[in-house]
Amino acid sequence: MSRRIPGNSSWRIIAVFVLLLVALYPLGVWLLLRFQSASPLMLSVGLATVGACLVCGRKLDTLGWRWGNWTYHYQSYLIPLAYVAVAYAAIWSLAFGGWYATGFVETLREGYMLESWSDASIIALRFVLTGTVSFVLLLPGVLGEELGWRGLLVPALSKHFRFTYVALVSGLLWSMWHWPLMFLGFYGNAETPMAFQLATFTVCLVSMSVVMAYIRYKTNSLWPAVIFHMSHNAFLQKFFSPITEENTLTVWFADEFGLAVPLVAACFALVYWRKGLREFG
Repeated sequence: MSRRIPGNSSWRIIAVFVLLLVALYPLGVWLLLRFQSASPLMLSVGLATVGACLVCGRKLDTLGWRWGNWTYHYQSYLIPLAYVAVAYAAIWSLAFGGWYATGFVETLREGYMLESWSDASIIALRFVLTGTVSFVLLLPGVLGEELGWRGLLVPALSKHFRFTYVALVSGLLWSMWHWPLMFLGFYGNAETPMAFQLATFTVCLVSMSVVMAYIRYKTNSLWPAVIFHMSHNAFLQKFFSPITEENTLTVWFADEFGLAVPLVAACFALVYWRKGLREFG
């Protein structure tokens, strides 16, 4: 991890970043409602990052733009796919949801204008498109977010805390940034208690943050975190969740607001937390 941020200035940039996050949040929510897209709100994190750098005299090229080792980019793409796939395999196997939602597949068939294709072929095509086209389309919004969480916040926190605290604090702040959307009913699952949703969602994002912080430390690059975040959103939101046939138990186990994905992600986090302790203290 780069040590170019002096300790006193890192506290200042964190404070300015958080203040700008709060100030820009209402505008981001208004744009979300206006355009029915989360991208403006996500980009507000990037805007807060740029603003904090300008106010504190920090160069934007210190945010981790170096591409780094391809190995970590591959890992960042595959790790979210792995924990989401394991979680949904458990959901389907234990009948917390069904494989697969025939109505969703039929909608895809009509949308793709491939009426002669089998269900299996449509599902396979959807998977490929999710991992390529849908993945790439997420870049602007996710890059905006990750400029803040892993580009600025993780290195700044690392000046004052050990790896464990950096991973946890960055994950908690990332989670808390989403909470107002959940309280307002714009994000989450209306069929389960708010306390349950907050708990599972926070465990999910903190678990992701442990892995992402580890890779950020190893690579000193922002891009693996961007790829990780894009992969998580694409496969979870565009493939595994909609392809699942829902029953009365599904809301308690599926998505980021159920039990399965956060629990499996936490297992991955435990592995990377132990690696981080050994390597970074």
